[in-house]
Amino acid sequence: MSEYIKLALLAAIAVLAAIAANRAHDLAFMVNALTIMAAAAVAFVWVLRTVDEPRPARLDEYNDGVVRAGAIATAFWGVVGFLVGVFIAFQLAFPQLNFGWAEGYMNFGKLRPLHTSAVIFAFGGNGLIMSSFYIVQRTSAARLWGGSLGWFVFWGYNLFIVLAASGYVLGATQSKEYAEPEWLADWWLTIVWVSFLVAFVGTLLKRREPHIYVANWFLLSFIVTIAMLHLVNNISIPVSFFGSKSVQAFSGVQDAMVQWWYGHNAVGFFLTAGFLGMMYYFVPKQAERPVYSYKLSIIHFWALIFLYIWAGPHHLHYTALPDWASTLGMVMSVILWMPSWGGMINGLMTLSGAWDKLRTDPVLRMMVVSIGFYGMSTFEGPMMSIKAVNSLSHYTDWTIGHVHSGALGWNGMITFGALYYLVPRLWGRDRLYSLSLVSWHFWLATIGIVLYAASMWVTGIMEGLMWREVDAQGFLVNAFADTVAAKHPMYVVRAIGGLMFLGGALVMAYNLWATVAKQPARAALAAPIPAE
Repeated sequence: MSEYIKLALLAAIAVLAAIAANRAHDLAFMVNALTIMAAAAVAFVWVLRTVDEPRPARLDEYNDGVVRAGAIATAFWGVVGFLVGVFIAFQLAFPQLNFGWAEGYMNFGKLRPLHTSAVIFAFGGNGLIMSSFYIVQRTSAARLWGGSLGWFVFWGYNLFIVLAASGYVLGATQSKEYAEPEWLADWWLTIVWVSFLVAFVGTLLKRREPHIYVANWFLLSFIVTIAMLHLVNNISIPVSFFGSKSVQAFSGVQDAMVQWWYGHNAVGFFLTAGFLGMMYYFVPKQAERPVYSYKLSIIHFWALIFLYIWAGPHHLHYTALPDWASTLGMVMSVILWMPSWGGMINGLMTLSGAWDKLRTDPVLRMMVVSIGFYGMSTFEGPMMSIKAVNSLSHYTDWTIGHVHSGALGWNGMITFGALYYLVPRLWGRDRLYSLSLVSWHFWLATIGIVLYAASMWVTGIMEGLMWREVDAQGFLVNAFADTVAAKHPMYVVRAIGGLMFLGGALVMAYNLWATVAKQPARAALAAPIPAE
């Protein structure tokens, strides 16, 4: 695309956004429009500055610039997401922290979705985009396809994060009857995600390696399935371009089914398949050992993607959903345990002949613990989908403990390991600034997760038992407020565990910064593509 066409498009976006902001009657919609206008204006100036500059061909080098930007964004959003999570954990333990002066913007109801999206989509999403672009280039021996398309994906995705975050804080959550200003972010994410898919597939198509490595299978399935989930669950028809409402496609029990088809498969493909792609690349590289069984990795892949897509209805036991549908979700969830543990065993057994490295390599230790948490979570999830267990666990804090042992233990730890592996290589450093700080991070994060998950297991089971306790006449013994009061000590423990995990992330951020700022460079930043 000509640079002048880019300028024209950016100018048009800025003008349309300015008109939308001027005509909007909703504060959140106006802020979103102004954010888009500012982003388009910055991009316009940037393209204008570079339009006449000669650009040397760099087709013989990997496009690592976008991966470096992704590493910075991953660490940044991780700290932000964990910080918000710690704050809302203390809000639950001490409600006084819902400050009166900031109740409109700093209360738990608005910060909780901000925390969830910041950790999953900002921290995890940037980590996945960063890893995908790095892995597909190295395993294909080809430069990222599309020229500046990778940069569009990075900046476009982070613009979406800002739009979503400002919407949460300003109260623009999306209902299912009417979609509030988030439909702007939904449509923008669709454009960015399709660009992500095109860049990834384009790189695979021009690969110089005949074989497509299994990590790319997982990454491709994650990109394709998330696109499908997003389009179906968020499909909406704007009432007007300058309005702030749009009509949703589903309602009632059909909407609940679609929502949990989306929700559980976001876990299955965004938080599982994508991060398994990271595991199948970074664990063998850090251990300097081949994957234990390549055949098992292929079986793991096909079984996982076939079964996971059916598991969502297990979130809707004892609801208006037909019993056969929730039972089908439960059965598929239980079967899913087997391929999940096949992948865990494959990851752990990759260390065959290299177990001694765990004593001296805290990065590898972090990756191995992440695989352990993957195995634990993928056993606990199928167990909790069984109706008899679900009747006790559902709507309790046990679910919160399960989610966080997976998100922090599996997704968080493998992402930390990937960052520790990538940063020295991306910035041309011989090693990390301090392995001792990595050990500190490892223990802070691990102990923090154990405190978090264990406290939620205890309070969740207690909560479920108190809710179902009846007296001799069959009346409930405990009021809801009684369960809230009984949970307070465990909420304090949970907040302390989260604080430790945040402390570990801050240690990592300093270590990564010091690696770049205080370690001498040993090579140019651009890595050459190996000759055929």
